[in-house]
Parts: sequence; structure tokens; C-alpha cells
Amino acid sequence: MLTIRTSASTADDEAVAGAVEMRRQEVLLKTGALQTAILTSANFSIIATDEKGIIQLFNIGAERMLGYSAAEVVNRISPSDIHDPAEVMARAEALSAELHTTIAPGFEALAYKASRGIEDSYQLTNIRKDGSRFPAIVSITALRDDHDEIIGYLMIATDNSVRRQVELELQQAMAAAEKANLAKSDFLSSMSHELRTPLSAILGFAQLIESGMPQPTPSQKRSVDQILQAGWYLLELINEILDLALVESGKLSLSPEPMSLADALQECEAMVEPQAAKQGVSVRFQPLAASHFVMADRTRVKQIIINLLSNAIKYNKPGGSVLVDCVLLSPERIRIRVEDTGVGMSPVQLKQLFQPFNRLGQEGTSEQGTGIGLVMTKRLIELMGGAIGVDSTAGEGSVFWIEMKLTAERSYLPGADGLAVKKVTANGLRDNAQTLLYVEDNPANLMLVEDLVARRNDIRLLTARDGHAGIAMAHTHSPHVILMDINLPGISGIKALKLLAQDTATAHIPVIALSANAMPHDIARGLEAGFFRYLTKPIKINEFMTTLDEALALASAKATSRPEPQK
Repeated sequence: MLTIRTSASTADDEAVAGAVEMRRQEVLLKTGALQTAILTSANFSIIATDEKGIIQLFNIGAERMLGYSAAEVVNRISPSDIHDPAEVMARAEALSAELHTTIAPGFEALAYKASRGIEDSYQLTNIRKDGSRFPAIVSITALRDDHDEIIGYLMIATDNSVRRQVELELQQAMAAAEKANLAKSDFLSSMSHELRTPLSAILGFAQLIESGMPQPTPSQKRSVDQILQAGWYLLELINEILDLALVESGKLSLSPEPMSLADALQECEAMVEPQAAKQGVSVRFQPLAASHFVMADRTRVKQIIINLLSNAIKYNKPGGSVLVDCVLLSPERIRIRVEDTGVGMSPVQLKQLFQPFNRLGQEGTSEQGTGIGLVMTKRLIELMGGAIGVDSTAGEGSVFWIEMKLTAERSYLPGADGLAVKKVTANGLRDNAQTLLYVEDNPANLMLVEDLVARRNDIRLLTARDGHAGIAMAHTHSPHVILMDINLPGISGIKALKLLAQDTATAHIPVIALSANAMPHDIARGLEAGFFRYLTKPIKINEFMTTLDEALALASAKATSRPEPQK
């Protein structure tokens, strides 16, 4: 078939070809401009090599960063010659270990991944012509021809000095903050000890007078009650301030475990009954429809609930009521509500609710408080993955609630035994009395324990004023139990405990710590060292006597099970 082309069609073809050529020229111009912009960039070091790793291109940015001219390096050196040789060697060794083969140090170690089609970016220290160094982020890409053969490598680097300096300053700031936190923790521990030591004597002797024989007169009883009330309140204030400081510094340790909400609520109900009765407020706990367990720190959960209950009772009206119930929000979450018929809060007060030391205008009332309890409650519940909120109307009451995550795990823990003090007046020691050695340098603390033990005719008390004397007396008298202070002259109570444990003649003796070092890490450190129990000052008489009885029972059991010495 014969095709006849006219002059018009020829003109059209020429026009299309011209347009294509123009677009091609535009692309080439744009590509050339882009390449020129890249090669003349002063912000990026761009180095191209041949397949052997010899530099073929060295752009303006590379000249500016490294101090060499292109003429000094092109066809002369490898990029590995301008990098820290120790780092290049380390990279080669790391690759060799990873691939179980030998990678030669030098440019091959730098380009190994790129040669296998893997984009690689890493940090290297670059060395300038004048010998100075700077950190750089380096990216290497393999260059390939149409047959997929490697014809060279492209290295793009940026100066990382500013970022490295920022990182260094951040690390230094974090180290300074950590140092400040440690100093703060040490200060808090020291402050706790110094405040608790005089409180121990005040509360201890007040308890002795209250429970002593003969009974105090009504006038004396009122005075002692005031001393105890003020003393325990001061101790509560110390504990709250220290707890809040620990939380704020991130040093508070929690021990989450599966715990029964029903058990915790039952214990809290028993603990607030006396306060509610004294205030004339009725407290009702709605029974749980099912057994619910949460993953949380048992002690802290009870602290949270007790704080909410105490506030609901304290700021209620005479004849008022408090209702505690639980609402299942979802299969994974439960809400505990504490509803009261108290004074309620205004919108302005609600906005200020969780501010430390803000008592929302209650400073002028007869109710004692610190304005810390709710702040601690919020911090604690949030640390355990929960939430807290409140709904309140002035003059009508409030509903405080906390939400917690449920768990399918189960763990049944025994409740508190609530043992009372054994009030025994000593009329001479029994023949089978057991020996207690108390190592303490504070005269008031020594006198307090002497007065406590004087009520027991089944305990003989020995005392020592420092750790070395205590160890010597333990060897001489073989006491059944040792009561040990921590901050002692000469050697600490922990060091004395270790020396006792290393000696077969004294290793079996239960040692109870009794110390004003009451921070959580102090207690953990003491128990880890091997103390049978760790009691904190001020002494709580019930707790002290119960622990002493447990240690004496353990000592008796050990004595029965120990083999008779061979003659």
C-alpha cells in the first residue's frame, strides 16, 4: 500500500520532534542544574570513588569541611584515609564477627554493605587536613552501570558537631540532674533520721506513761493524749513530705502484685471505723458483686483509699454518711467511689484541688491537715497506671473516685493480726528468761527500750553503746536476740551485722534493726543485708513487742534444732 506524505504531515512531524527535543533539553538543563547545585553545595560533603575506592569527585562541601582541595585528593587517596583509623578498624572487626569472615580494614569495611545493595548510614570521626577532628554522619551508596556492575561509591556526609555538642550538653544536664536527685535523696534520708530520733523519745515515753502502772490521773491523761496526738501528727507530716519528695524525684519504689480489692477495702473499713465513730459519721461499704483483683502495690492502694476515706469523714457534717462502692467500667477496668455528704467544693476549689499544701480554705478550721494527702494520692494512683477524679457541689458533698486496671492473676495474702501489747509487770525474771542485747548510742532510746522490757519478766536486757562493744557482748553472753541501731559510733549496724553473720558462734542469732533511717531504700538495704526485721523510729509499741516475740520464738526454735556440741 503506497503512503503519500503531504507537506502538511511532514510539518506536523517536525513540530512534534522539535517539541520532544525541547523537553529533552529542558530535562538536561534541569538535571545539569541539579547536579551543579549538589556538587557546589557547601553544606554536604559529597565524595565519589571508583570501584577500587579511589576518590574521583570531591565537591566544594568536602573541601570546606575537610580542608583539602579537590586536586589534592582526586586519584590520590581513599575516603578511609580521612577517617579515624581506629573507627574504620572497629567497623571491619564488627562486620567480620557478624558475617564470620574476614573484612579488610579501610574503604572496603566502609563500603561493604553498600556493595550488597544495603543503604548504610553511620557515625565516623573525620580528620581534616590540619589534623583536627569532627564527628560526621556518613551515608554510602553503591554506583552501578547498566549491567548492574559496581563502578564506584558515593559518600554523602554532614558535620555532626552541633548535634554532638547538644547531645553532650544534654548528657551533662541529665548527669547534673541525677546528681542533684541523689543529693536530694541523701538530704531527705538525713532529715528523716534527724526528725525521727527526737520523735522516738517523745512518742515512746508518752506511750509508756499512757499504758503504765499506776494509771495516769485524768489531768495527766489529757496531757499525754495531746502529746501523742501532736507527735503522731508530726510523724505523719514528716512521712507525707518525704513520700511526696520521693515521688517527685522518681525514687519511690512500688511492688505491684495481684491483690484482692475486697480484702483491701475490708482492711480499710476496719481502720477508719474509730475515726468515723468519733466524728459521728456512718460509713457503709457496698458489697462487691464479684471477686476483683488489680495489679498494684498493696500498701499504696490502702494508703490511697484510707486518705480518701479520712477526708470524706473529716470534712463531713455531724450525722453525715460515707458510701464506698465499686463500678465495673469494662472487663479491664474498675472504679472505686467514695461518696460523702460533706461540705462539697466550688468550681474554684476544684481547680486548686491537687496543689501541694493548699487546704482550700480549711486552714482556719479545727481539722488538722497538710494539703499533701490528695497530691500524694494522685501521684501514686497514676504511678500504678490508674486515674483519679472528683465530682462535687458546694454544700451537697463530693464523690472522689479512682480507676484501676483489673488482672486475671490471683494472690491471697493474710490480713493484719492486730495483736495487742502484752502488759506484764515484771516481779523478778523467770528462770528461763531469754536475753535481749540492745546496741544503741542514744540514751533516750536506751531508756525507752529498758522501760518497755522492764514490763516483761521473760526477757533479760543487756545494752551496748557501739558496734564493737555489741559484737564483744554477743560473744560473751550469747543473747537470744539482738536489737541493733544503724547509725552507731565506730562501725555501722549493718557492718556489725555482717561481722556477726560471719562468725559461727553468733551467725544464728536473729538481729532486729531499730533505726531512724526510715526511707524505703534504707529499709530495703537493711533487709537485704540480713536483718530479721527492720523497725523504724518512733517505736510503735504493739509492732515492737510483736516483732520481739517473733524473734524470740525463732531463737527458741533454732536452739531446739541445733545439734549438741561434741565433747
